Amino acid sequence: MGEILREIGMIARALDSISNIEFKEFDLTKGQYLYLIRICENPGIIQEKVAEMIKVDRTTAARAIKKLEIQGFIEKKDDDQNKKIKKLHPTKKGKKLYPFLKREGDHSNKVALSGFSEEEAEVLFDLLQRVRKNVEVDWDFVKKGNKREY
Repeated sequence: MGEILREIGMIARALDSISNIEFKEFDLTKGQYLYLIRICENPGIIQEKVAEMIKVDRTTAARAIKKLEIQGFIEKKDDDQNKKIKKLHPTKKGKKLYPFLKREGDHSNKVALSGFSEEEAEVLFDLLQRVRKNVEVDWDFVKKGNKREY
């Protein structure tokens, strides 16, 4: 059973590697496309929420988001009520790239689920969501500076 997480890791790394290669022509590297997708799908989202969605620490998210801003894919806008809050929005350049990123994601899903029935794909999705939710408990615990016991 311990091999399940290895399999998930190999799948994630392979897909990430493919995306990094295919998105190189747009100057998107090291998973930046994940941030851009989340921002395009959730305009006005704050940086902390993006980090939480992608499951990275704030520093990693800040670095990737800053690079996307410098490259002109996203922009930060002040919140109307609280000027300390910066909301993230895709620029025209970011919005223009989004359909391509979405198509790549859809294609990767199609390839990954090739040979699966619709019911099998739904079961797999439900099971993986359960795995993620289990892991999120530890992720939140460790993120807050705690140590797991094993």
